[in-house]
Amino acid sequence: MKFLNASDESGLREECGVIGVFLKDEEKDAVPLIYRGLLSLQHRGQESAGIAAAKNKVIELRKGMGLVSEVFGQASLENVKGSAAIGHVRYSTAGASIIDNAQPFVSRFKLGSIAVAHNGTLTNADVVRELLEDSGIGFTSSSDSEVIINLIAKNYRKGLERALTDTIQFIKGSYALVVLTDDALVAARDPNGIRPLCLGALGDRGWIVASESCAIDEAGGALLRDVEPGEVVIINGEGLHSFTFSEKTTRAVCAFEFVYFARPDSIIDKVDVYGARIRAGKILARESPAPADLVIGVPDSGVPAAIGYGQALGVPYGLGIVKNKYIGRTFISPSQALREKAVLTKHNVIASEVRGKRVVIIDDSIVRGTTSKRLVAILRGAGAKEVHMRVCSPPVCCPCYFGIDTPHRKDLISNGASVQRVCQSIGADSLAFISVEGLLESLDGGPEAGYCLGCFTGEYPIPVPGEG
Repeated sequence: MKFLNASDESGLREECGVIGVFLKDEEKDAVPLIYRGLLSLQHRGQESAGIAAAKNKVIELRKGMGLVSEVFGQASLENVKGSAAIGHVRYSTAGASIIDNAQPFVSRFKLGSIAVAHNGTLTNADVVRELLEDSGIGFTSSSDSEVIINLIAKNYRKGLERALTDTIQFIKGSYALVVLTDDALVAARDPNGIRPLCLGALGDRGWIVASESCAIDEAGGALLRDVEPGEVVIINGEGLHSFTFSEKTTRAVCAFEFVYFARPDSIIDKVDVYGARIRAGKILARESPAPADLVIGVPDSGVPAAIGYGQALGVPYGLGIVKNKYIGRTFISPSQALREKAVLTKHNVIASEVRGKRVVIIDDSIVRGTTSKRLVAILRGAGAKEVHMRVCSPPVCCPCYFGIDTPHRKDLISNGASVQRVCQSIGADSLAFISVEGLLESLDGGPEAGYCLGCFTGEYPIPVPGEG
């Protein structure tokens, strides 16, 4: 989303996760399944959560600020019910972290009601918003997701399928979209498939769509397939049907989903996330071995790569670093000073594990360098003889425009800086990143495999504002 709010100490965060459930039996309640699925997607958004459910041709909405378990106590769940429902967890990359920007959004009009939840970023949101405002449509939030629901509502008189087609062909950028109507659940994915979205079955009870397959697992469903780039899936009382709304485009799935954002137990576009991270570690060891007595990973996403790195070199893997899981992600810290204090609280070293040893520490990425610098320092403070940093993504040197909240270009430590200079900045004995080719290999693909690598290469799958 368009206003980048670079406040994470790592500088990277995914802004949301979506889920939708449609049950064939109108007397059954889909909301408990949405709740469980949202809990499994909590890593994708911790600022707000929301659920919209359709029952008896009426859509009810509940949403609030905070974690899923905080927003939805037992009483809140009892106040929203329906055989079809959608849910959303959010980080803010467009607009302030306030309830007005929490999702889903609901629009009620004379032809019915619709609710929308969206993961991604519209690169033409400002233009579309201005056109809608000129036609007399008002906005209650600064989220570009509200642009989508207003477009659908504006075209709804043409019928659901036509309204969806017209809307999706008008918006540009990345999106995994779930839409709830009075009697249908809709899922749509942008023509490049930048943001993930998958489809599952709930036995003979109904259907489920979600940002990641781990949410389908949590709801007791079975993963069927990914929603294809440029595909719209409509589920209603007559069953499931889909259509493609765009001409064939270049597949460009976000590579960072596999490096960092997705849960390791998810499968995205047929790629096992955990397996990809293990392979990345092995490839990193082949490309950039280091003299070591111990390999450790930065919890959580650096751990599988560290296991792979250690396996490839025949060096023991150890826990080394403990992460405090009860303070949440530190992106909410508004200043650099507070971010650095948050890093102190977030990670601690098991001194007995690293003392007197040459340690290789594996992380998923280096963006600002705040976390890396602190980790190197606390490892040395705990008695590590040497500290060698290895990173299972290429240097992040360019912003993301498609739903990952990266810092401005000037705040990216690898923007215009050599690996040696970054190494000196974080205080490590040596530093190496996996190559772009190595990353693609870890994803079971070569240069033509179809991944968005814009934050590493500056080459984006679609035109973006401010880039050539």
